[in-house]
Order: sequence, then C-alpha cells, then structure tokens
Amino acid sequence: MPVVSPAQYTKMLEIAKREHYAFPAFNVTSTETANAVLLGLKTAKADGIIQISTGGAEFMSGLGVKSMAQGAIALADYVRFMAENYDVNIALHTDHCHPKYLETFVLPLIAETERRRALGQPNLYNAHMFDGSELPLAENIAKSLELLKRCAASDIILEVEIGVVGGEEDGHDTSHLGKEKLYTTPEDMVAVHQGLAPIGPYMLAATFGNVHGVYKPGNVVLKPSILRDGQAAIASACGGANSLLVFHGGSGSSLQEIHETLDYGVIKMNIDTDTQYAFTRAIADHMFKNYDGVLKVDGEVGNKKTYDPRPYMKKAEQNMADRVIRACSDLRCAGKALGRI
Repeated sequence: MPVVSPAQYTKMLEIAKREHYAFPAFNVTSTETANAVLLGLKTAKADGIIQISTGGAEFMSGLGVKSMAQGAIALADYVRFMAENYDVNIALHTDHCHPKYLETFVLPLIAETERRRALGQPNLYNAHMFDGSELPLAENIAKSLELLKRCAASDIILEVEIGVVGGEEDGHDTSHLGKEKLYTTPEDMVAVHQGLAPIGPYMLAATFGNVHGVYKPGNVVLKPSILRDGQAAIASACGGANSLLVFHGGSGSSLQEIHETLDYGVIKMNIDTDTQYAFTRAIADHMFKNYDGVLKVDGEVGNKKTYDPRPYMKKAEQNMADRVIRACSDLRCAGKALGRI
C-alpha cells in the first residue's frame, strides 16, 4: 500500500485512540533498517510509522553529502516506493528536531512538501516533530504555534514535546537537567492544548519519567498517571477534549507501564534503542562465528561468502524485523492493519 494520505493518517490515529492501541514509530538510518521495519509490520499484520532523526537523516545522506534534509528526503522517497509492495499502512515522521536544527532539517522538509503539493504530488512526511523542551514553556508554545500554522496549511501534523526526556539521543544530552524536568504538569499540558488545538492537529510528547537509551530497572521511575491527570485537566478546561499522546524513551519499560499509557491516550510510541541493538546483534553474531572467514588473517584470503555484506545484512534485517513484531504485540496493534483506508 502507499504511504498514507493526511486524511488516512488522521483516521488511523482516531481508531487507535478509540481502541486503546498505539502505532510503533521506528527510527531508521538506512534502506536496510527501513526494510526491516516494513518486513516486521507486514509479518505482524500491523500498520506503523517509519521515522528519522536529525542524526539518522544526516547519516542516510552519506559521508559525501552529510545533509539532514537531503537524507530525510531520500528516506521518504525510498519508503514511499517500497511501501507499495506491502499490505500495511505506513506513515512517515521526523523525530526530535531541536531549535538549532530547524533551518537545516524540518523547515526545508516543509518547504519540499509545499513544492510537491503545488505540483499535485503527495506530502513528503505525515508529521514533523519540534522538540522545544529546552526552551521556557511560553517560548516553546510560541515557536510550536508558528510551526503548526505552516504545517496545518499543508495537512501536516506537528508533534511537540514539553518537559524533558532524560538520557542522550543523537548527541543531545539532558543529564545535566534536574529530575523534576522529567515530569510534565497538568497545567503545562492544558497550556499546550489551549495554544495549539485551535490551529490544527498536533501530538504531544509529555514526560512522565521517560529516558532515552537503555536503563536498568529502578534507575528511572515512570509515572504514567501524569498522562491520566493531564488528560483530565485538558478535558476539564477545554470542553472534554484531550491530546494525542506520544511515548518517548520507552526502552526498558514494563509491559504493564506501556499498557497503562495506552489507556490514557498514547497513540504512538517511539522505538530506536531496542531495534538498533537487534540489528547490530545479528551482525556481531555473524562476525564472531565467522572470524577467520570475514578477515584475511595469517596470510589467508578469508571466505568471500562470509565477508559479502549481504548474508549478514539479511540476518540483521530479520533480527530487527523480529523486534518490530514484538513491539506491535506490546502496543496492541498486531493483527489490526486497517487495509486500504
């Protein structure tokens, strides 16, 4: 199926929210990892989201280009072409654009969508994420509002973040910030909804103790009830409405915690660390088992069948696809592909 249209994506999100499941959003960095996501979603019979970060997009463009915008455009066009061969619905997102990267990442991508729409072509991406969590809340909302006005004009959903997701991702480290920043208040969620909802559809990554990367149980205390309380506050202040919520930094979360967030309106969960590991784990296994074949050691010539990248990249693709399948099960979207919507 093709990458979904704005109207189709809106329908996907509405159904997920109503039925208390979420779409996994897998960060990718290459055609190989994108293929792994497509394979996993197909096998799980689940719709889902492929997304790319600033660092992933720059990597995607290659060392000779090193352009976030060009890498993101290439990824979107590749996925759009390959998705036609799969019987699941795919949405395309960008992830975590901090203010300093707007001019080199999100804004050029919005401009590319505007250019394509003028030619009668589909949008490049379904949604973009602006991470203004490092800014004071009022400044974050003001910048988000500015971006949402432009996104809404092209039927693009804007994802925003308030509070701080701990840990490090793509070189952005928040470990120096206080732990109180890890927990969003209901008042902040209300302020965001009141500021953005009148303009157009948005997603909210509210923080409830989330941390990027891998952490051992007990190191971080998740409080999903923060999402419940925030949604109730929005409903009270805004005539019963509430937000489409996003779960960032979910690696290491228990299934119980994940399911609790789904009941509070989470319709998207970002997954990166776990799939990175699954992809690399299969390659490491191949290398350790075929050490004398992949290297020309002691005057030998190695074994072309083992240092040919295709065999170990296929293993990596399958291993990552298996982790994609598990994510779909965890988020209750396995077996719920909507078909042509």
